[in-house]
Order: sequence, then C-alpha cells, then structure tokens
Amino acid sequence: MIVTEKAGSPQARSVLQQCLYAMLQVKRADDQSEPEWVEIDRGMMVYICFSNALQRTLSPKWVDTLLNLKLCEADSGKYVSVLDLPGSVLIVPQATLGGKAKGKVMQYHHNIGKEEGLQLYSNFVSFFEKELALSSKSSETATIIKHGTYGNRQVLKLDTNGPYTHLMEF
Repeated sequence: MIVTEKAGSPQARSVLQQCLYAMLQVKRADDQSEPEWVEIDRGMMVYICFSNALQRTLSPKWVDTLLNLKLCEADSGKYVSVLDLPGSVLIVPQATLGGKAKGKVMQYHHNIGKEEGLQLYSNFVSFFEKELALSSKSSETATIIKHGTYGNRQVLKLDTNGPYTHLMEF
C-alpha cells in the first residue's frame, strides 16, 4: 500500500486516551426513534482526523501501532496495550483535530474532503476489526471495537482515570 504525502504535513492525527467507561451517541433522537448509543468499558478512546496530505489510502500499520501501544493501566499499575487488558476501543471521528488557529477562529482547510474522509474512516474501522480478528491476544482477552459515525455531531460521556492523553501523527 503506497501513501503519498505532502512534505512535512501529517497524513492523520490521532488522540489516544485511556478510559474506564465511554458512551457515544451515534444517532440523535427524532420523531420516529430514540437516540442510539455505543458504549465501552475499560479501554482506549481513539479520536482520528485525516488531512488532505493523505491521498486515498492509509496504512494498516497505524492500527497495529495504536492497538499495541502500552497506554492502558492494568490492575497491577503496569501499562499494557488495550489487547492485554482485556479492554475495549471506541473510535471517534474528530475533524477538529485538523484545525489551525487563524486569528480568533479555527480553520480546517487541511482536512480531507467529507466523502474521502468517510471512506477512509470506514477503512480505518475495518483495519481495527481485521487486526483484532488476527490478534492472538484479542481472543484471550475479548477486546471489543465500537465506533462513532462519520460526519455527525456526537455526544460523548467519558470516565477516565487520567487524564492520560497522547497525540499521534502519522
């Protein structure tokens, strides 16, 4: 898989945060239905934003890196990967990670277009699911992947034992 990037620009920006519990509204209530939520217990939040420096493809290696980073605190106090906990992952599309301040306002000119972003986000979630299926650790510890919806405003409820938050650029 080949990724083309503009010199010096990150292709994607991700914020990782360990959590004790998270609940994300993925569909607002309307006249016909109640709101829909996804939730996870102990694990890791992955917020992701793709920049226009990314040209149509992304690397599954990013997902491997995120799943295997030792960012989650085990009962022993030792930091382990989310695959070692057992833990869960909640993936949240977060376009605001691509913002840059210009004067008193934020601009998002470096974010990827909405249609391309939706496809990349779907691929990103699929990479997580595939990597989890291939991981021998995940079958032992029952890691669960949940995700938000791309392009919608979402409500997040989060309990964390941090803050223990990390910014990653790819």
